[in-house]
Amino acid sequence: MAGNNLSIGAVARQAGLQASALRFYEKEGLLPRAARSGGKRIYADSILERLEVIEFAKQCGFRLQEIRSLLHGAPGERVSARWQTLVREKLEELKAQQERIAVMQPLLERAGKCRCLDVSECERNLLARRYEAGTL
Repeated sequence: MAGNNLSIGAVARQAGLQASALRFYEKEGLLPRAARSGGKRIYADSILERLEVIEFAKQCGFRLQEIRSLLHGAPGERVSARWQTLVREKLEELKAQQERIAVMQPLLERAGKCRCLDVSECERNLLARRYEAGTL
């Protein structure tokens, strides 16, 4: 497979993506600008390796901006250092989300048991709970 040139359709099939995703990744700077032949995009087969890194990063929950940062660091900067920075930040983000979920879950479970007939009744019940809890 080394040294082969692939059409956008062939890359999309092999990577399990839509051709539009490849065009989008190129536009967003995640993929290098493809060579053209007869007006059609032509990729080196090494593009599949880049797509694998992009897909892995997406599965890890990284946003496009973060993936772009991973792929295009400062000159001489090791990719491992970029991974470590991004992972540390993502883990902090996940911890904050877990804390938020821990607060939200019981509230949602309580809301799911609502039997109020109208919003006014909900308002009164919620205020009463805050008074009982001493938070008002």
